[in-house]
Amino acid sequence: MTQHPNDFWTRSGYSGLQRNDRGWSVPTEAYVRSLLARPELALVPESCAAEVALHESLLSTPLKPVPTVELAAVQDEDARENYAVFLRFRDGLMAAGTLEAYYLQLMRSGAVNVPAVFIDAVVQALLRNLLDDCNDALEARAAEMLFRPQRITVQEGQMLAGDRATLDMLNETAGLGEVGRLLLQSGALQPAIDMQVLTADNAALYWAQSERHHFLLDLTHELTQDLSHGLTLKLTRARSGLKALARVLERWVLHMLGVQVQIEPVHQINDSAWRWHVGLDVESTAILNDLYQDTPVEAERMLRLVSLFTLTFANPSEMRADVAGKPVYLGLATNAEGVVRIKPQNLLLNLPLASAS
Repeated sequence: MTQHPNDFWTRSGYSGLQRNDRGWSVPTEAYVRSLLARPELALVPESCAAEVALHESLLSTPLKPVPTVELAAVQDEDARENYAVFLRFRDGLMAAGTLEAYYLQLMRSGAVNVPAVFIDAVVQALLRNLLDDCNDALEARAAEMLFRPQRITVQEGQMLAGDRATLDMLNETAGLGEVGRLLLQSGALQPAIDMQVLTADNAALYWAQSERHHFLLDLTHELTQDLSHGLTLKLTRARSGLKALARVLERWVLHMLGVQVQIEPVHQINDSAWRWHVGLDVESTAILNDLYQDTPVEAERMLRLVSLFTLTFANPSEMRADVAGKPVYLGLATNAEGVVRIKPQNLLLNLPLASAS
């Protein structure tokens, strides 16, 4: 793969991929080897001799067949299951030929038989590929939302998305590991979360620190300015995190389905001819379904909506005939704990395409 002038997500395994004529990601031994560095497969002091031998042999020859007897020799049941899952994932990936083909086959099968950690790893590598020509740090940060859950907070009128795992770790340990956890529990240390809102001024830092997931993404799309005589002015922000997310989703659909679409954030749906919608997550799917069916939605659930979007096809003939030319509405919402968990497969499985891609 070519080297991005601002390299990012260096642990995505992207450097171990090759690109075919379609621009899709072909896995190599190097990519599979990078997956063995994941915490789920890392050796621990308690690892038995059989597990150490298996791990080292896979590092040496990532695509080697593993006989049942070799796997069964691993004493720890959880470790044995982790390796079995990894091998099933590896073999499916190599059989599909590309990460894109594997992901589409897996999601279209309706039988997802690998854990979310491996699926998220594939999505990250796919996004790293399709963003390789992107020099917009906001888009790269927005793309993290497709494979890392985000905690949404509102501060001084700003809607901010922060990486859930990073925020939780900082809240629990102040970034100081187990020592920080003990100090927080004893009251000797107050939690201090050092996270910056990503802007044009600090974008250069994002490229250098993207693996730390310390940057907050401002999802505020519209600013309200009070004028004289009781008037208010609403200004749409051209550089909002939601606009960046919309650009990433456009790239995602084009790369995976070969269909060009335009996606724009909106605040409400006023469409008596509403024909099609896609929730980007479980919560927004349920909310949009209720709204479409005129089922009352409690105010508390409505407040979970982070944004709505309109999606339009550049070529309406690529849509189903009964909805050709109509907008598709998208939703993004948090769960009850204020967390957004985007399911990027929803856009690939649920668009009203004229034919399967």
